Amino acid sequence: SSVPLFLLCSGQDVATILHLVHNLIHEEEEKEDKMQNVGEQAHMALLGHSLAAYISVLDRERLRKLTTRILSDTTLWLCRLFRYENGSACFHEDDRAGLVRVCRLVINVRYEEFATEGYAVLSSKQPVIYQSSSCRPGLGQHLCSQLGLPLSSLCTVPCNTIFGSQHQMDVALLDKLIKEDIEAGKLPLLLIANAGTPGAGHTDKLGRLKELCDQYNMWLHVEGVNLATLALGQVTSAVMAATRSDSMTLTPGQWLGLPAVTAVTLYRHEDPALSLAAGLTSSQPVEKLRALPLWLSLQHLGHNGIVQKIKHATALVSITLFLLKLRRSLLHFLVSLCAQQVEDELNSPVVLFKFSQEMSAGKILTCAFIYSTFNTWYDLSQLVPTSGVDVVELEDEGTCVRFSPLLTAAVLGTQPEDVEELVERLSELVPVMSSTMCLRQDFREESHRHSASLRYVDDISWPGLGVVRYEPQAEGMDESRRKQVLEKINNELLRKLQDLDTDIIFSTGPEFGAAKYTIFVGMVTEDVDVSELVDTIAALGRDIEESGRLLENMTEVVRKGILEAELQLQKANEEKLIEEGMLRQIPLVGSVLNWFSPVESSIKGRTFNLAAGTGCTYCNPPPPPKKTKTKL
Repeated sequence: SSVPLFLLCSGQDVATILHLVHNLIHEEEEKEDKMQNVGEQAHMALLGHSLAAYISVLDRERLRKLTTRILSDTTLWLCRLFRYENGSACFHEDDRAGLVRVCRLVINVRYEEFATEGYAVLSSKQPVIYQSSSCRPGLGQHLCSQLGLPLSSLCTVPCNTIFGSQHQMDVALLDKLIKEDIEAGKLPLLLIANAGTPGAGHTDKLGRLKELCDQYNMWLHVEGVNLATLALGQVTSAVMAATRSDSMTLTPGQWLGLPAVTAVTLYRHEDPALSLAAGLTSSQPVEKLRALPLWLSLQHLGHNGIVQKIKHATALVSITLFLLKLRRSLLHFLVSLCAQQVEDELNSPVVLFKFSQEMSAGKILTCAFIYSTFNTWYDLSQLVPTSGVDVVELEDEGTCVRFSPLLTAAVLGTQPEDVEELVERLSELVPVMSSTMCLRQDFREESHRHSASLRYVDDISWPGLGVVRYEPQAEGMDESRRKQVLEKINNELLRKLQDLDTDIIFSTGPEFGAAKYTIFVGMVTEDVDVSELVDTIAALGRDIEESGRLLENMTEVVRKGILEAELQLQKANEEKLIEEGMLRQIPLVGSVLNWFSPVESSIKGRTFNLAAGTGCTYCNPPPPPKKTKTKL
């Protein structure tokens, strides 16, 4: 009985299992053609996983030779492609695993007795890992968890506040923090820098950071999407400085559109024993087969194919910025954050924009959250799926829409036509968002004008025109009855509003919203008469309330009429009993008595007036007179 159902039999054939997998993939899809299309280069990556399983069963010597060749070739090609000379490579599934192993390597290097005494040697000088406040969320906590270090070993360095980009690490403040840690008896161990921050795509001042690391004998690790541009012919000086780092993590699967391809950490270190102890290398031939899918894919793409994919992604950014500049009406509301970077860097391969409006300083504070909600609500990834845009949260700018083609274009197959459609959608959405923002206050005031029946619900998380609730008259009702009436009227009002011939969307709001029994009014155009809209909502609500009250009154009248009729029927039965006697009620005796001595009783009828709520009783009318023929 403990054996799972699928394992009870002697086994299933391949066709049955593949059919099960097919159903699991398409179980929530209406059409099977929605599955993502896999390109030819992606087929090579998938083929690599199948070949790795086959190669793993070869004899040990042949396996060793083959895996060594695959690993050395892939390492050499990646170092040459991304200008990282004399480097070694570590292939890992989790893109954070390479940094964890690098940290283990640095701990083994800086603490010579760590291999024998373990973590006890760290008590003399606590290691410190430095990261930028713009780095990946949770990265530092993951490092401390994997390394067994306390969170006090993690130091987060703020970004620039006055000079330079607000997404770049403050180098002067980092220098000050390192000096304070050294004076406190701590050991600066490693610095994590960004060549393309996860949110805004900005690059830290890697040249100055490298000098600082050399000064304090620290390890410099670099990661970020901008490292992909190292494969291009022309590279900005800010990104080129990453080639001088001690290690850097690459994600070629995202950049080149290769599914299930490992991330790669390139590093420079001369002691293979310490690299083996840190997990950067492995003595197991099967572990080296992780590089096989990437080995096949790089050969299939070739140098020109690799460079072309990265060039195509960077070109999409230029096209986006160019189209946005052409639509000057959009630039009035869209604030581009990453068009230009500091110093000698030309363009960031990430475009960030958010909806905003020019207004007084007082309104900016009250509407900041509403703007963030606008940027979140209208997810352009649903309108233009192949664009790959997403929503990010930045510390200073708030909620923004991000277009990072280096991360998505190769996978989704983004083309210039998709970028044009994206800008076209923005051209349609921005005026609607602007007019909605301008009319929100008018909607609020008009709702207060109908305060006797309409209640305005202040919900700044809703990006539409506003939220209202129809409040019926609840005199003499208890709380539970009032809630029932409130829910019934507002649900019926929402249904009638949705049946109106209008472009305005009425809904119940977010699924997990706090407001109950409310009507959420969506975005509107500038030609909408807000006063007429609120009057319509209030009028429909009153009609529903009055019809509901009439129905309730009618129900009550009918109930009382039924009770009165039951009493009258009971009284009639008693009168019949008195009039006819007890013997006539006995079934057999009554029939004999009625045959010998019939009793004529009048049949009483009853009427009920629904409008007046009254009833009356009448007897059978007398029979009509018999017609007689008259002789003329």
